[in-house]
Amino acid sequence: MSPLVIGLALFAAILHASWNAFLRTGADRLWTVTVMSFSSTALAIPLAIFNGFPATSAWPYVALSACLQVGYSAFLVAAYRYGELGQVYPIVRGSVPLLVTLGGFLLAGQRLTVLETVGVALVGGGIMGLSLGRGRAATTSILYALATGAIIAAYATVDAIGVRAANNVGAYTAWVLLAYGALLPATFVASRGRLVVDPRAPETWKALGGGLFALLAYGVVVAAFALGPAGPITAIRETSVVFAAFIGRLFLGETLTPRRVGACAVVALGAICLGYQS
Repeated sequence: MSPLVIGLALFAAILHASWNAFLRTGADRLWTVTVMSFSSTALAIPLAIFNGFPATSAWPYVALSACLQVGYSAFLVAAYRYGELGQVYPIVRGSVPLLVTLGGFLLAGQRLTVLETVGVALVGGGIMGLSLGRGRAATTSILYALATGAIIAAYATVDAIGVRAANNVGAYTAWVLLAYGALLPATFVASRGRLVVDPRAPETWKALGGGLFALLAYGVVVAAFALGPAGPITAIRETSVVFAAFIGRLFLGETLTPRRVGACAVVALGAICLGYQS
């Protein structure tokens, strides 16, 4: 890989950890993630106009992906209610390739390579390091984080099928984002009664900034995929787990013990082993 591709993958990792930090610092995290979604909706509107509609057979996948992403947002918010960025984020990110790999092994009969076996062991061990002993994450937070990872794995699988059925990547992406951008505010209103957004409030601009970071993270990694091999790029992006631990310490005042750093590094290394198989 060229230095440019490596740099893009690392930049995407930092951006992804950063938008989670925006969410973690929100006074009302469900409100924050809802306002963050406005950024993706704003991008999706011109994208939908330019690309039109996906194939009819793709609409069930569009709807299912949007619903799963709303669930992902809700569970991530719940995880951050009970745990810190440096605890929750590594479990969420590490559990995704772990669950995908184990799902393929248990449900599809896929055989694990040596590298995948090492990756499963490392991610599992790293998550246990964050979940056990002194300073561990709360059990509730761990359960929500694991559920969040499972939902991410589910919608990634749905998208992999749906984008092929759509015959148009841009159209599929746009309408998933539009559906998500409609369903998440509707979910907020259903649970809270109304959604109030003050364009003059600093919290509003912080949430919109977090949404912009999330979009930029996605765009940067797509650019990296266009220039280099997917497996190594996916692996490098998993270093976001370590970046999250340091962002949590520097900007959120979270505890950063050698044990937590080590556990995050083990999760990242395991995710790299699994991601390299992509």
